[in-house]
Amino acid sequence: MCGIAGIASTATPDPEIVRRMCDVIVHRGPDGEGYYSDENAALGMRRLAIIDVATGNQPVSSEDGAVVAVFNGEIYNFAELRQDLERRGHRLRSAGDSECLVHLYEEHGTDMVHRLRGMFAFAIWDRARGRLVLARDRVGKKPLFWRADGDTVWFGSELKSLAQDPGMRRDIDVVALHHYLTYQYVPAPWSIYQEVRKLPPGHVLVWEQGRSRVHRYWSPDWTTRRVADVSEEEERLRELLLEATRIRMVSERPIGAFLSGGIDSSAVVAAMAMHSGEPIKTFCIGFEDSRYDERHKARMVAERYGTDHHELVVTGGMLDVLPRIAWQFDEPFADSSAIPSFYVAELGRRHVTVALNGDGGDESFGGYQRYALMNMARGMPRLPRPLAEACGHFGRAMVERSDYGTLSRRIGRVIRFAADPPSRRYAGLMRRCTEEQKASIYSDELCDLLAGVDSGSLIEDLFLGSRAGTDLGRAQDADTAMYLPGDLLVKVDTTTMAHSLEGRSPFLDHHLMEWAAGLPGALKVRNGQTKRLLRRAVAAWLPQELLRAPKQGFGVPLAAWLRGELRDLAWQVLTDETARGRGLFRPSAVRDLLLRHLGGADHSDILWSLVQFELWQRAHAGQGSPWAGATCPGPAQGDSARGLNPANE
Repeated sequence: MCGIAGIASTATPDPEIVRRMCDVIVHRGPDGEGYYSDENAALGMRRLAIIDVATGNQPVSSEDGAVVAVFNGEIYNFAELRQDLERRGHRLRSAGDSECLVHLYEEHGTDMVHRLRGMFAFAIWDRARGRLVLARDRVGKKPLFWRADGDTVWFGSELKSLAQDPGMRRDIDVVALHHYLTYQYVPAPWSIYQEVRKLPPGHVLVWEQGRSRVHRYWSPDWTTRRVADVSEEEERLRELLLEATRIRMVSERPIGAFLSGGIDSSAVVAAMAMHSGEPIKTFCIGFEDSRYDERHKARMVAERYGTDHHELVVTGGMLDVLPRIAWQFDEPFADSSAIPSFYVAELGRRHVTVALNGDGGDESFGGYQRYALMNMARGMPRLPRPLAEACGHFGRAMVERSDYGTLSRRIGRVIRFAADPPSRRYAGLMRRCTEEQKASIYSDELCDLLAGVDSGSLIEDLFLGSRAGTDLGRAQDADTAMYLPGDLLVKVDTTTMAHSLEGRSPFLDHHLMEWAAGLPGALKVRNGQTKRLLRRAVAAWLPQELLRAPKQGFGVPLAAWLRGELRDLAWQVLTDETARGRGLFRPSAVRDLLLRHLGGADHSDILWSLVQFELWQRAHAGQGSPWAGATCPGPAQGDSARGLNPANE
């Protein structure tokens, strides 16, 4: 596990820039560093030593030195790959996975990615051809940013690495900002900076003599297959999960697991216990608010398998970590579960270097309630087009004119949901902020720049372009392509690597995912019950109370915090001179949102997105601590939720 960075150019790159690119991501690799440079390339890495601790240094090279690579991740089938390469006559100097890459490239070129089983982002420099190959794993566990100006290409595991180049401009991409406010993360291929892009999951980029081309090499096939015996499918699921867990337990450093109390992480802990002769170390985060606390369910699993269990309660008094989190996330990121994720990673790192988790179970086996909602909507009658358009317009108007959490808003969402076609229904379920809500806070200039840009079309296009034969399958396909890598995997990778901790995800094994993609929808979601096959397959492994419990998620009491512990911070960073001076948002509209939220309406989604954007700006633009000036106490005495109206600006 590492952080990587580098430059390839038709000219000679400066290796000192690459050193700075690596220095800024030392948290990804505190155990060592390595560099390579020649007349057209400079590569670097920071190492977190987990497998082949003694000889697994990088960069790695072919026998003649013509092919060089740096690599971030784990290749779980490296033992089989090594045996095959040695049979083909290659001489391997180390005992780990990294060196396989250069020899696989010699044998198979860019098609080598099809032979890798694991999580990875790597760069291969082919000196003879003047070619740089960048690749990212199938589902996007490991990040990779890149920038090119024709003659030169820069890459890195984190955006802050690319920002070490003094020639990089930091102009915000307003389209990326627009998408961020809709989804609370910046989806690939955008980055928050105009000049930088993310390499999407399952893609390869080839830069050669100043020209770049990107192609996709993997996507799951969601075509439904026929199932004759459900019990055989249950057994196959257990086999695949046990194998995916086993190969992710290979480590020369201490290993444990995040245990949230949900079915997915609990099943992983159960599988780990079956492969281990020693108690598994497990880590759980809780909250004082019982609506968000799942520690009791995690304890049931911990007691059942005799794990070495550790817990931490996150309170509002622990939120001074927010500026630190904003620095770790290279882009604005408003999934509030990043807070407990950060703390559980910190807790885990005190005891282990590797932690397994349950990520991916929901996407593959139908775990979200929105999947059940889409399933139930199949039987809704299709309205004539004029009536559907009228109902949609009426429903949207009700939503836009109502505060969060009100009955009128819920009724408006139901009307809009019924009127929309399935693709738009799902896009609506995935939005955290509508186009109209964003327009209401944008400055006139920003509104003009974003005229005609609809963030919802990202989900709609994925949904409509899916090869799945059902709305459920199309929703899962869209989530696997966008929400999973853009939100969940960014959150886990960033928070774990902030503490030099490696996260591994058995449910994201591509063999397991490809098998699950073909399951009939009725084995995933039926009559409102989610993850039907998975629940049945692991029923003997887990307590019945846990299996019957509804999905709770990993949320935080954000609305309450924004009226309490985070009230002054939100008011300060969204209304001070620095925020007002950006010219992106209308100050009176933002102030009105704050006041309405304090008055009881729930505007936590959009407010938190704005707060995180502002914290990110200050962390990465060096504009001072967001906690400075604590004398700004929020709204003045006597202000109310009705005190200001953006229409009066």
